[in-house]
Amino acid sequence: MSSGVKAGLVSADVLRREQQELRRHERNNKHLEEESRHSETVFRDKSGRKRDLAQERLEQQQKAEAKSERDEQYAKWGKGLAQGRQQQQNVEDAIKEMQKPLARYIDDQDLDRMLREQEREGDPMAEFIKKRKAKENKEKKEKPRYNGPAPPLNRFNIWPGHRWDGVDRSNGFEQQRFARIANKKAVQELAYKWSVEDM
Repeated sequence: MSSGVKAGLVSADVLRREQQELRRHERNNKHLEEESRHSETVFRDKSGRKRDLAQERLEQQQKAEAKSERDEQYAKWGKGLAQGRQQQQNVEDAIKEMQKPLARYIDDQDLDRMLREQEREGDPMAEFIKKRKAKENKEKKEKPRYNGPAPPLNRFNIWPGHRWDGVDRSNGFEQQRFARIANKKAVQELAYKWSVEDM
């Protein structure tokens, strides 16, 4: 039989001998059972090498932390930098307002400035104030500047005129000059790194 005893009609003598042999066999294997009870499970990869689960867990935790940090950064960027600054400014303004007393008097300069800056519908002086502000801005007489896509660099850092159509009509000398300068700088940096490599 699968248990190791004989099947069929068996005498008591044979049965006793088989039971003693089974007990002896169990006693011999008792120390193996004790050893295996407190031993740790060995995990192996496909090639048969032992796996260090603690190290793998630590690496996974580090990857998860890096991913969460990167996701947090992307969420911050996705919200928009200008919107973030505006939100920060709103919080600072709210804190500043909370620090002021609840009762505000007629000589409160912040309140006066805020009320003066508000534009109200049907205000007869609003048009006049707008015209005056526009006239003050016009008096500065700023020359018109080019505001289009970034122009190609030139060695004199001269910005193109405001009527430029964005077409580069040069013979390519400026680009070649900047390429030579960049190449020379890269070679010098590489030479420096090579010279201090063994220090």
